[in-house]
Amino acid sequence: MAPATDAGWTGAPPVWHVSGETRAADEESDSPGWDAGRVRECDAMDGGRRPLWQEETKVRRRMADPVRTAAVRAVIIVAVTLIQAMVAFLCTLARSWFAFPAVLCTVASTVVATWAVLDVWVTRQVWVQRHGVRSEPSSTARELRRERREARRRERQRPPEEPARTDRAAA
Repeated sequence: MAPATDAGWTGAPPVWHVSGETRAADEESDSPGWDAGRVRECDAMDGGRRPLWQEETKVRRRMADPVRTAAVRAVIIVAVTLIQAMVAFLCTLARSWFAFPAVLCTVASTVVATWAVLDVWVTRQVWVQRHGVRSEPSSTARELRRERREARRRERQRPPEEPARTDRAAA
């Protein structure tokens, strides 16, 4: 065990298994207390298996302007409501005269905050309904619709078959 330092660190630093890119960058660093042997030990224990998952950065589309505006407004209102609730609580503990009006304002702000959060949801739904959702070209649903449309076109273009001629006398 190493002696305690000024920062309160005792013992060897813990070693975690990290991905190859991070490990290579860390092995080159000159951080104090780095034990490269323990990392190689960890690699040997790994057995060359793949990691459980790989992070893929997916680009998130930007929120629509009206939805973003409603969301910012809702966050501000909810933050003010939480501050009011804290003030009301502390005034109640202090048995201040301001506790009763603060509680009333907090109740009113809670109603307004609920309305603001619902406004974000409604604004998003309205925007999606008016402007639609962009579907990806590789969408399975789009491909199935295309196949069904082509089948219907082929059915319409096929000449109608003549009705089977039966002997009227026999019928």
